[in-house]
Amino acid sequence: MVQLLESIFIEKKYADKAIEKLLKQNPKWGARDRRFIAETTYDIVRWYRLFGYLTDAAEDDFWKLLGAWCLWNKVRLPDWPEMKLNERDFFKTYEEIQKDRKVKESIPDWLDELGATELGKRWDTELHALNEQAQVVLRVNTLKVSRIELQRQLAEGENIFTDALRDFPDALLLKLRQNIFTRQQFKDGLFEVQDAGSQMIAPFLRVEPGMRVVDACAGGGGKTLHLAALLENKGRIIAMDTEEWKLNELKKRARRAGASNIETRVIESSKTIKRQEKSADRLLLDVPCSGLGVLKRNPDAKWKLALDFIEKVKVTQQKILNEYSVMLKPGGLMVYSTCSVLPSENEKQVEKFLSERKAEFQLIEQKTLLPSEGFDGFFMALIKKS
Repeated sequence: MVQLLESIFIEKKYADKAIEKLLKQNPKWGARDRRFIAETTYDIVRWYRLFGYLTDAAEDDFWKLLGAWCLWNKVRLPDWPEMKLNERDFFKTYEEIQKDRKVKESIPDWLDELGATELGKRWDTELHALNEQAQVVLRVNTLKVSRIELQRQLAEGENIFTDALRDFPDALLLKLRQNIFTRQQFKDGLFEVQDAGSQMIAPFLRVEPGMRVVDACAGGGGKTLHLAALLENKGRIIAMDTEEWKLNELKKRARRAGASNIETRVIESSKTIKRQEKSADRLLLDVPCSGLGVLKRNPDAKWKLALDFIEKVKVTQQKILNEYSVMLKPGGLMVYSTCSVLPSENEKQVEKFLSERKAEFQLIEQKTLLPSEGFDGFFMALIKKS
């Protein structure tokens, strides 16, 4: 555990990658141990500032932070000097900081100030929600199976029980967190792990079978695969990204999913975009962002983010909106989306774009899914080209 925390905070490794590497190195560990290590690590990362404050620990005193986790979760502390803590002082200090939001909710000062400035009174609720553990949601691959059938297979064959989510037609919510990547249904491409909020974006684009769709910031392809299913494998999806390795991962996932209508293209220069000018019936711009809407599942991001990065990414967002929108046909629809809760990355970016291009584009609809509603935070705007 301490080794993992050193990787995350000292070596600046991403938490999910560090955990994945450790678990791969120890294949004989049982499911219970693996789950404990992963969830405990994420918990300590999530409450890093709070636990450090309550124990007066140095930034790299990970044994004390592990001790804080034990006290917090009413787990008996081992009789080790490195983890020796005074339980009474620990909880007394916690009572004393109830009105200090940035410590209580374990967030950097600058990020707390930014959230409060942009969201006002709503920030308290959203910040608290962002410290909850993310739920595990599956997206049923309707190219291969129905939701009812997959739910039955998982329950009867794998003892994995799920709830169907009413407002998300392709989603199944795991009742118990567990490793589902080893299951045959995953290997056969019957589902992907994709948060419910993320599953709103592809349908928001209003695609129809036979259309030519460009997913211009495809990444590893979660939304690309959802689009393929909505298109029923008819038409064509051009999945584009500046990183070739991400598109290579998408190809593997597409083969597993049976998605045969996806073509990948690396964005090497502005010429790559120019070649697609006025070719797309639908265009998805799932742009790079701060990721503040997905801190539930990526709690280490709040310790790695910086204000200058957010300012730079907003420039990138506007650049993508202006340069990539040339790929859309007249009369076509595009979606601008982020996994951020900041209006400066969301509504304000759309407003800026439309104010400068009002003769060409108009806003049809926009939607915000907030972390306090139970899943990750996402923003999406549907825009039509005249």
